[in-house]
Amino acid sequence: MMGTMAHYEDALVEVHRVVVGPMDNNVHVVRCRQTGDAVLIDAANEHDLLLDLCRSLGVRSVLETHGHWDHIQAVPAVRDAGLDVAVTAADADMLPAYDQVLQDDDVLQVGRLRIRTIATPGHTPGSMCFAVEGTPLLFSGDTLFPGGPGATGFPGGDFDTIIASIDRRIFAVFDDATLVLPGHGADTTVGSERPDLEAWVARGW
Repeated sequence: MMGTMAHYEDALVEVHRVVVGPMDNNVHVVRCRQTGDAVLIDAANEHDLLLDLCRSLGVRSVLETHGHWDHIQAVPAVRDAGLDVAVTAADADMLPAYDQVLQDDDVLQVGRLRIRTIATPGHTPGSMCFAVEGTPLLFSGDTLFPGGPGATGFPGGDFDTIIASIDRRIFAVFDDATLVLPGHGADTTVGSERPDLEAWVARGW
C-alpha cells in the first residue's frame, strides 16, 4: 500500500496516520479493507502530503472533528481537489468553506464501514467524535487525550461541558478496550482514562 504504513488494521478496517503542521496534528485515514473506500479525519495542514495520501488510499471525503484553525488549514486544498468536507453546524462558521453538515448520531457509510457520529461539545461547541462500528476505534479529536480532556480555555470552550461529554457520550457508552485516537499525541484506551475522571474534575482542567 502506498502512502503510510497502517497504524491499525483488522479484518474490516485499516487506519493510516500522518502527523502534520506546527501543532503536530494527527490526521487519520479510515479505509474499508473490502472496498478500498476511505475517509480522511481532519484536513489539518500540509495539503500536498494529505492530497497524496488521499489519492493513494482512495479517500473520497473529509470529516472534521472541530473547527479550530490547526485542524482545518488544508480544507481549501482538499475541496479544490474535489473532496467533500463535513463539519457540525456549531463549528461550520470556523471553516473557510464546507460541503456537508454533520448531525449527532448520524451513520456515515464508507464502503462497508459504518462510522457513527458522536457530538461531544466542550472543546468547541461543535466538537465531534467518530466511532467505527464493529471495531474498537474511536476518533476523539481534541475531546479526549491520554491524561484528560482537551483544552477549554479558547472561545466557545467549557470545562463542565467537555467533562459531561466524556462521561456521558464516551465513558458511559464504550468499553475499556476501545482504542481512542486523538487529534494530537499518542493513542490511549477508554479503560486507561476512565478511572481518572474524578481527578480531572477536581483539578479543573
